[in-house]
Amino acid sequence: MIEHRLQQTIGEVLASLYNIEATADSIVLQTTRKEFEGDFTLVVFPYVKQARKSPEMVANEIGAAVKERIAEIESFNVVKGFLNFKIGDAYWLQFVGSEKDNATFGIKQCAAGAAPVVVEYSSPNTNKPLHLGHIRNNLLGWSVSNLLAANGHNVKKVNLVNDRGIHICKSMLAWQRYGNGETPESTGIKGDHLVGKYYVEFDKHYKEEVRQLMEQGRAEEDAKKEAPLMVEAQAMLKKWEEGDKEIRDLWNMMNGWVYAGFDETYRQMGVAFDKVYYESQTYLLGKELVQKGLDMGVLFRKEDGSVWCDLTGDGLDQKLLLRRDGTSVYMTQDLGTALLRHNEFGAERLVYVVGNEQDYHFKVLKLVLSKLGFDWADKVYHLSYGMVELPNGKMKSREGTVVDADDLIAEMEKTAEEMSKEHGKNDDMSQEEQKQLYHMLALGALKYFILKVDPTKTMLFNPAESIDFNGNTGPFIQYTHARIRSIVRKGIEEQNLDLSQTIDGMSLTEKEREIIKSLHDLPSVVEQAAENYSPAMIANYAYDLCKNFNSFYQDTPILREENGRLKCFRVQLCQMVSTAIRNTMNILGIEVPERM
Repeated sequence: MIEHRLQQTIGEVLASLYNIEATADSIVLQTTRKEFEGDFTLVVFPYVKQARKSPEMVANEIGAAVKERIAEIESFNVVKGFLNFKIGDAYWLQFVGSEKDNATFGIKQCAAGAAPVVVEYSSPNTNKPLHLGHIRNNLLGWSVSNLLAANGHNVKKVNLVNDRGIHICKSMLAWQRYGNGETPESTGIKGDHLVGKYYVEFDKHYKEEVRQLMEQGRAEEDAKKEAPLMVEAQAMLKKWEEGDKEIRDLWNMMNGWVYAGFDETYRQMGVAFDKVYYESQTYLLGKELVQKGLDMGVLFRKEDGSVWCDLTGDGLDQKLLLRRDGTSVYMTQDLGTALLRHNEFGAERLVYVVGNEQDYHFKVLKLVLSKLGFDWADKVYHLSYGMVELPNGKMKSREGTVVDADDLIAEMEKTAEEMSKEHGKNDDMSQEEQKQLYHMLALGALKYFILKVDPTKTMLFNPAESIDFNGNTGPFIQYTHARIRSIVRKGIEEQNLDLSQTIDGMSLTEKEREIIKSLHDLPSVVEQAAENYSPAMIANYAYDLCKNFNSFYQDTPILREENGRLKCFRVQLCQMVSTAIRNTMNILGIEVPERM
């Protein structure tokens, strides 16, 4: 790419003119602002002091020397300390000619034998169905995995199912007490929803017990610990860890209901995993590591039998690793899972896609792994993301105040159908084609609305805004792609255009240059987005590309162009834009229709 040559040549010129050592990577080029002429801008102020000349003089000297060495530079201009380079049309035309048939444009291939990047996402609890918060987690994990793969990494997508613990026992106990033998088959309720119903039921009865104990004079904290339901749930967890057959059979049955429900929701969302881990299979390895830590003197046991790690010297506090009754906590199984994955994959990185409420947890995980002597602890990376909130505040699973993932997807599909019919987008489609389109638009709207927000930010979800065919939305991009594919089909099928022909020696309009420059940016955008774990950068690139295309489409004749060579070139541009849209949307996990 021309910018890399520019960076390298500028480095050579700086050394030659001013004896300034600057690597190509350290030289920052910006896209020239629209009010100035040029394509790439170098800010020269960092070099002025060593050059001992005015910013304008330094910029002019660098510009002249670089232009002399790179034939593709048509001209340069200086605005104070800003050096703007304009690239000639020949380069842009050559770029189109070399990439117009490249179906994987912007996507790097994985190097053979590359160590994998293991990305964990989803990590649901088997006591409730997936909700809106899980949707952001799954979509972010899936798209980040795709993004890393698009940048040439060998990615392994994994899921750790939280299938054991006190929260699971709460649902189990409530089903025993109040379920009357209900099953998904007898009720027609999806399995994960049925189990979630009893998690809410437990909380309702537990709060009533706490209230009664407080009326009898117990302090709130004591009442919460002594409530009969909580005592029985803790006893059930201990029995589970001891392998009690009756408890394990109930656990297997109810988890089976949940897994069937999860699989259906994952299929609807369009996400999957290379491997699924279960905490019930990793917590024992975590316990072994805790014992190792005790033997090493890294961990210590308190008088009540609980095991802790003292992190006060690291600016944190003491962290519980085993309860006093010997049962494990989240950290215990995360230690075991991390070791299991490292040994299994020999990973380059272990990426955890988990909300920012767990920032402390992952600081502790890395510190404890390091104290246990694992030199790969610094390979653990927590991709911390903001929560999803609703106009009326946060969601609470135990109180049943959540936006259920299945219900949300169904509602989005209904809205997509209404909007499509209103805009006449599907009049010539069969019923099956219409159904597929509604699902594609619904998921495109949902995924794009969530992924266009920087992962680190808390976001407010508004379904009504997400599915508009205008503005910064998934359906707008999907519709733009369908429009472009229609132009390309007509050019090939109705006008017999040969898109394989080479186009050169032409003069570009400003609109054409804008489109080509946007396309030219794609590989570097993918690279930067992967470095920042930010699908939002891909989403915003796709939106800007579509805006540029629609401006080009409104102002420029394409199939109505009388000059045959020019018409062919513009259809080639259309084809490249559709490829770029498809590849960027594929990174986000969004399908784009061939027609609407």
